[in-house]
Amino acid sequence: MSSELTRLREVMDKLRSPGGCPWDSEQDHTSLLKFLLEESYEFIEAVEDKDQTAMQEELGDLLLQVYFHSRIAEENTDQPFDIEDVARTVADKLVRRHPHVFGDSKVENSAEVLANWEVQKAAEKGRTSAIDGIPLAQPALSLVTKLLYRAEKFNYQLPIAMPHKMADEINQDQFGQLLLGLISQAVNKGLDPEAALRGAAKSLITQIQAQETR
Repeated sequence: MSSELTRLREVMDKLRSPGGCPWDSEQDHTSLLKFLLEESYEFIEAVEDKDQTAMQEELGDLLLQVYFHSRIAEENTDQPFDIEDVARTVADKLVRRHPHVFGDSKVENSAEVLANWEVQKAAEKGRTSAIDGIPLAQPALSLVTKLLYRAEKFNYQLPIAMPHKMADEINQDQFGQLLLGLISQAVNKGLDPEAALRGAAKSLITQIQAQETR
């Protein structure tokens, strides 16, 4: 019995090959990026709505993007790869970064798993800075969150001003309302919240770099 994954690869190959679809054959990695982002957001919405049917469909759309990019990559004359190479790479990575499952290492909890993952990733990629590997073009909120996470993992003490002290007992919804209130005030004053936070992210990067050059 043939796998539906194999069938998807055959469908994608036909669309991309001569005599296939003109639109599909014209696309490249860059032109497809907007669709990858769009499908990602649509899957997030399906998860938030707890809609299993929509999740299945949106995961299919994301899978299509992986197959589409992989099919384009087959045509690269310098460094081609296909969907099998992609699958092999991620499977090998999962095995390598889970020595407590596939090897002899022992862990006590998920916190240790995450800590080991970060150590192994840094070693594999030759990373020496907390900033290495962080996509700096991502939205400012996720960028700052990742920068703070890395800074904590590297045990950096950063002088971050906290003029608005949160209550000790605050839940996700309450924090969301706090952020909403701050953003609302910024908008009323003609400020761009995304640009403001991106500026703060750049300042955070400077602080991290200062720690690393000491």
